[in-house]
Amino acid sequence: MPDGDCILGAIAGDIIGSAYEWHNVKTTTFELFPAAADFTDDSVLTIATMHALMHQRDYAQTYQAFSRNYPGRGYGGMFARWIQCAHPAPYNSFGNGSAMRVSPVGWYRNSLEEVMHEARRSAEVTHNHPEGIKGAQAVATAVWLARTGQRKGDIRQFIERTFGYDLNRSIDAIRPGYAFDETCQGSVPEAIIAFLQSTDFEHAIRLAVSLGGDSDTIACMTGAIAQAYYRKIPAPIVRKVFGILPDALAGVVRGFTGVTRPEHRTT
Repeated sequence: MPDGDCILGAIAGDIIGSAYEWHNVKTTTFELFPAAADFTDDSVLTIATMHALMHQRDYAQTYQAFSRNYPGRGYGGMFARWIQCAHPAPYNSFGNGSAMRVSPVGWYRNSLEEVMHEARRSAEVTHNHPEGIKGAQAVATAVWLARTGQRKGDIRQFIERTFGYDLNRSIDAIRPGYAFDETCQGSVPEAIIAFLQSTDFEHAIRLAVSLGGDSDTIACMTGAIAQAYYRKIPAPIVRKVFGILPDALAGVVRGFTGVTRPEHRTT
């Protein structure tokens, strides 16, 4: 299986956005992979979701194990404490951590009902607040709709109708006043809008990062949806991402792609 076929959109977005999270850019003309670009908690937990789905593992145990194996990757304060709990319990979060890790669900499950149910399961081990669950379901649903061939207008309408997000805004209008916002309700709609306004995968990532704010997570969510819609990630981006990911994480991505991508390909 060529690496160019791998389900890598969320991870590419995370790595590209990582260098700009604390050094925001408000333009689409920036270096994609500066020296500071690296994988963060977004990639670790997205890949953990892949592992949990493939091997039918408990989400809480899997998220704890992967996070402990890759410490210091930007985990939020509440989640960082949760990682170490002997008996982890959800903490009513509506942060965007639930939405940034959920995209594999949109590839793995084969009906909208299954996607919604599985997204809730992945979210509620930590983010059991209604907004935390909604954010995860919205991203997973957008991935599923995109990879099953829905048009952008239909994706927009479904997300707005189902989740109540306002997607009738432009990136140019949002960008000037947009600031760091780690909540689902303050970042998931913006990530989806970046996808909706894009013309290809790289353009989607550039729009997402150009908003500023929590740039790695916004680009992670945007990248996941954009790959599902555009199908391909440019080869130079794929090479750079696999050059940055540790071999163990890259192996999970390849394995997950092997059990999902062939049946979803539209060639």
